Amino acid sequence: SYFRMRTLSLSKLFTVTNLNSVRRATIMPATEQTIEDQRAKAGFNFREAIAPGLVLEMPLNGILHSSKSEFQQIDVIDSYFGRTLVTDGKTQSAQFDEFAYHETLVHPAIFTYIHRTGKAPKTVFIGGGGELATAREVLRHPGVERVVMVDLDGVVVDVCVKYLPEWGGEAVMSDPRFELTIGDAYAYLLDTKETFDIVIMDISDPIEAGPGIMLYTRELYQHVASRMPPNGVFVTQAGIADAVPPPHVDAGDRDTTCFGPIRNTLSEAFDVVLPFTQSVPSFGSDWGFVMAFSPPNDESKDSPILPIDVVDSLVEKNIKGGADSLKMYDGITHQRMFHLTKAVRKQLATDKRVMTKDNPVFMY
Repeated sequence: SYFRMRTLSLSKLFTVTNLNSVRRATIMPATEQTIEDQRAKAGFNFREAIAPGLVLEMPLNGILHSSKSEFQQIDVIDSYFGRTLVTDGKTQSAQFDEFAYHETLVHPAIFTYIHRTGKAPKTVFIGGGGELATAREVLRHPGVERVVMVDLDGVVVDVCVKYLPEWGGEAVMSDPRFELTIGDAYAYLLDTKETFDIVIMDISDPIEAGPGIMLYTRELYQHVASRMPPNGVFVTQAGIADAVPPPHVDAGDRDTTCFGPIRNTLSEAFDVVLPFTQSVPSFGSDWGFVMAFSPPNDESKDSPILPIDVVDSLVEKNIKGGADSLKMYDGITHQRMFHLTKAVRKQLATDKRVMTKDNPVFMY
């Protein structure tokens, strides 16, 4: 029988070989590396769809938190990019590069305001921002007296404070200048009688059925513009903005990029609109941002990019700790952000879409 043949074969082996040698040859002690190699073969991966036909995939080292709030699925994972906040399957913020996103979103707008007015902004509104890192960057400016943040999902805020301590959420929450409201930023902006020197939209991408789509519409932008003081500055994140535009930007009505539409929509509410970009590796692409303002008294609409020495001076004078407190942003980086590649400029010039309540544009 097969069993007997196997027995005989093993018996013959033992008769010609020292038993201890056999053990060493057939049951070699596993090293830590071989164990890890074997585990890697059966490991779990984090997989995120970035664009049509494009997927970012990496080993999932751990799941620190997973829950579902009233509004979205919330996960905190450990991956190639370190601790990462993921909502509804989309990366929102990663330990490896969150500073690149948040410094880019905040400081160009604030320094543009300071440069144009000669004074620090007193009041800042943040729509979204649940990680609290946008507020962290705003609060680096001692001249800011009040920061109002309105986020729809209080669960996200609590999760980030607990599981993403490196983002500095506890310090933000304990700063007396910071005010947190859990609620709808869209409704808040429509109802408030307040004005803000700076309005920062750090909200979820405009995905279909997502909670933030109304915050990207012409109607909202026009209302906010009417409520801002002279030289007030508005800035928003604006989705994928690769230096070499991906193939699907030529898909016509099926184009799922929003960099162009957000810029176009803001142009219908503000006189000066400035698109800029920053590489955010954990997002799987370069990322777009758009800043907008309306100069008072028919002032020239020309808005030159702040010179290197001006930005570096503003950083030293207006940020607690100066340049050493920032990981990425400085004068040279500021210049690079606003100098878009030829391919991006060409793509923006041909994109005529505008986002309205009745005709939204959805990201992938």
